[in-house]
Amino acid sequence: MSNSRYRAVKAYQNTEFLNSTDARPLRILAEYIEPETRLREMRIRDTIVVFGSARIPPRDVAEAKLAEAKAGGDAAVIAAAEKKLFISKYYEATRELSFRLTEWSKQLEGTARRFVICSGGGPGIMEAANRGASEAKGENIGLNISLPFEQNDNPYITRRLSLEFHYFFMRKFWFSYLAKAVIVMPGGFGTLDEWLEMATLIQTDKIQKKMALVLFGKEYWSQVLNFQPMIDYGTISEGDPDLFYMTDSVDEAFEYITTWLKENVLDLETGEVEPVPELEA
Repeated sequence: MSNSRYRAVKAYQNTEFLNSTDARPLRILAEYIEPETRLREMRIRDTIVVFGSARIPPRDVAEAKLAEAKAGGDAAVIAAAEKKLFISKYYEATRELSFRLTEWSKQLEGTARRFVICSGGGPGIMEAANRGASEAKGENIGLNISLPFEQNDNPYITRRLSLEFHYFFMRKFWFSYLAKAVIVMPGGFGTLDEWLEMATLIQTDKIQKKMALVLFGKEYWSQVLNFQPMIDYGTISEGDPDLFYMTDSVDEAFEYITTWLKENVLDLETGEVEPVPELEA
């Protein structure tokens, strides 16, 4: 046996190559195959996706911040804290709705896990979704994304189902791939981007399955969104806003989603179905 001074590194162990521009297709493929493997292992058949702001706090945190602000006496700080307390209602609504949907899904028959709560994995509304599902003792998913700010995985995600993405488009793929319902809580650019992409896929029939879309928070969304000019100018069809259901009520959202899933998914199923549904290429 020769005593070589150099031992070649296998390509799949060459981190310099794997992080290079040339290996980008491999990294993209990894963000498809690795999540798919985990989801199959955990028998996740489909999901209820929750979108919303990372900046909406729990009520108790908001109340503590307001008390601290009032003690300081700065009017601007107090006003900002009061606003945070006001929007904390969406955190609590998300938490309650996720809890109730998880309890409902756990009662369904079958070996696969149905309608599992899935969030973007970060704080705020995302945390509330995972927290509610966790409090109902249900498996739940967090599809995190590496960002320079805001985004750290929250502690309520099922450990094996906490996924970290580099590519936004691969993260969005996994949001849409298994989703049978989407709940959109108040949020910013990211929430709008995620929701409108889902709506576009449905509008253009690129998703070959039915999907429920719920906008939660009439006061917020009625100020942010105005589709009438788009209808008036003919850039969308008059019926396109009917793609989603808008409500302020946890009870209404729960009833709408569960009824929709029963009528459009569960009642139409016969026999054994593969855990991962088909999405049009």
